[in-house]
Amino acid sequence: LRLNPREVPSPLVGKPAPHFELPRLDQPAATFTQKDMLGKVWLLNVWASWCPPCLVEHPVVTELAKTVPVVGLNYKDAREDALPWLARNGNPYQLSVYDAAGKIAIDYGVYGVPETYVIDRKGVIRYKHVGPLTPEIAQKKLAPLVKELNGRS
Repeated sequence: LRLNPREVPSPLVGKPAPHFELPRLDQPAATFTQKDMLGKVWLLNVWASWCPPCLVEHPVVTELAKTVPVVGLNYKDAREDALPWLARNGNPYQLSVYDAAGKIAIDYGVYGVPETYVIDRKGVIRYKHVGPLTPEIAQKKLAPLVKELNGRS
């Protein structure tokens, strides 16, 4: 009864992030793969313009993006909705990839949006958060973990 429903155990934590190669949201002709981030600690944030909790967590993601690269995984959305949403609310993402069919989200075990993954320099998932990020989660969980993974105490 003491388990936090936001901390859903993931069989992927401690394992390499599943491979993907997706078009960029803003540049459909350009592709991005999780391998492009090897050597960096980064966050993968699953979001959509139709997702009210994504808007709630957006200021937290924006703040996190000042200290760690954040890649967006735009989930089951339409480009013509997602791009104006980012223009209106600010774009904290280093880039967003476009997962229109939600196939990559399945590989990552996404339950719903938003979800956030911390991925280390070797491409291993170190943490998964289900639901909107809060300032408390960012300060108490994500920031210390990112700092540790970057080798800074």
